[in-house]
Amino acid sequence: MLRTALCGSVRICAEEGALVGLSTHPAEHELSEEQSHAVAGLVREELARRRISRQFLADQAKISLSTLEKALSGRRPFTLATLIRLEEALGVRLRHPEPRPVAPVVAAPAALPVGVAAADLGSYARPAVSWIEGVYLTLRPSFGDRRAIYAYRTEIHWDDAGSRLAFRESERVDAAFTQHGVVSVPNQSGHIYLVTNTHGQYRMAILGRPTITGEMHGILTTLQAGPGSQLTPVASPIVLVPMAAAGSAAEFGRIGPDQPCHPRYRDILRRTVEEPFARFLPVTAE
Repeated sequence: MLRTALCGSVRICAEEGALVGLSTHPAEHELSEEQSHAVAGLVREELARRRISRQFLADQAKISLSTLEKALSGRRPFTLATLIRLEEALGVRLRHPEPRPVAPVVAAPAALPVGVAAADLGSYARPAVSWIEGVYLTLRPSFGDRRAIYAYRTEIHWDDAGSRLAFRESERVDAAFTQHGVVSVPNQSGHIYLVTNTHGQYRMAILGRPTITGEMHGILTTLQAGPGSQLTPVASPIVLVPMAAAGSAAEFGRIGPDQPCHPRYRDILRRTVEEPFARFLPVTAE
């Protein structure tokens, strides 16, 4: 009996010694700086969520307000004894085996300056290409009638969302084939590219720099619609004439030889090849 009592006494003393050790030697049971910081955040979150004061929590945990204040402010680390008392008072677990690693911050790609186009469009700034913006009378040969000229409207404007020049056609007889896309202006070639990309299907006009009257002559490469679903690659001269130069009497659609504006449209279009702003190479026989 005496032996059992002594053993029981030793066991109790050992446990009490451990508890005493927490108070007498706190450094041996202090949480790391990272763990203390994490615990402080959780305790502050519980205080806010439950709308209770720090004094109330200190009273419930049977610790001094000064101890709680210092631990929450980071002036001293939490001890294991304090942590256990706070868990019992709040009814939540505050301990984590190890601080959770922080995911590395991946730097986002640098955004382009506002008003500057992407590199694959020529990296042009809006002020440098503002002279292109406007509304144009667009002329090319008619694909269906060799004597006729096809005329429609093209507007080139700055697209704020895409930070680039964009274009859109209108006043086309074949409205279903109306095109819109982006404008590339690379410094290397000095030419202007109107590019449409619809699910990987490209249509492009390559235009030279404007003449003294503002006309831009070049080559159009596109697909000609044939019977049924037939599509045939085709290239033709094309001219964009500023609407201010074209005049208020400009006509749109398929312009035949009997229409008053046909001679003027024909002469403008012929300049593309005759001056030449573009070359169409023939296939020669040996």
